[in-house]
Amino acid sequence: MKFVGTVMLMVLWILSTEAFGQIAVAPIGFDKEKDGVVRGKIDTVVYDSKIVGSKRKALIYTPPGYDAAERYPVLYLLHGIGGDELEWFKNGVPHIILDNLYAQGKIEPMIVVLPNGRAMKDDRATGNIMEKDKVAAFATFEQDLLRDLIPFVEEHYAVNADRTSRALFGLSMGGGQALNFGLGNLDVFSWVGGFSSAPNTKQPEELVPDPKKAREQLQLLWLSCGDEDRLINFTTRTHEYLEKNDVPHIYYIEPGGHDFNVWKNDLYQVSQLLFK
Repeated sequence: MKFVGTVMLMVLWILSTEAFGQIAVAPIGFDKEKDGVVRGKIDTVVYDSKIVGSKRKALIYTPPGYDAAERYPVLYLLHGIGGDELEWFKNGVPHIILDNLYAQGKIEPMIVVLPNGRAMKDDRATGNIMEKDKVAAFATFEQDLLRDLIPFVEEHYAVNADRTSRALFGLSMGGGQALNFGLGNLDVFSWVGGFSSAPNTKQPEELVPDPKKAREQLQLLWLSCGDEDRLINFTTRTHEYLEKNDVPHIYYIEPGGHDFNVWKNDLYQVSQLLFK
């Protein structure tokens, strides 16, 4: 496990029973546009999904100073059951959060992909979002991501295409997806985490059947949740299993519920750890 020293210190600090209530949160204004900050670019792209049999949309953020002659790592950032590729952009303003962090020299340049994790032909978040086929489409997205979206991104953007340059994170339903797909494909992703992961999260024994392999291949494993979130048990049970099996990870319980105040703070914290 190749955790940088600061990350390992954070692991030990966060797991301390005395740390709760003293966890650092993002400063006021971290998610607001600031004068004088050079901004990245965010665009909508359309890719062919052979898995779904249709053209699908994603948003892609390129960092300030993006240079096609360089090679960048990629963060795939997933939404919740009621969202689509626009949910993070509209409610979580990742472009603003990251622009501000770049201006402070706190993060590594990275491309961020905001996909639609509901992999079906009618993939809008309309009608009854809990219908069986719509819920199943979140599992189908694993193959859409691996076979269609990642190859599209790596063909059209200046990407460093190796597992140590790919991160997969998400919120709620997307947090479950990120843990399921990331930990299930350690040959593809080495930075993995869930924010307030939902009931679609697999049982810990299924997520990490081989703790030794996880220790060897993961650069970072992140679990976080608000202390007032009714879904916290899905994060807690995974943490307890990982702790029992000596798999290094960050377990970050923060003030708040199941909402973007928590998830924006999570992105602020995680982005400063990635690709270092």
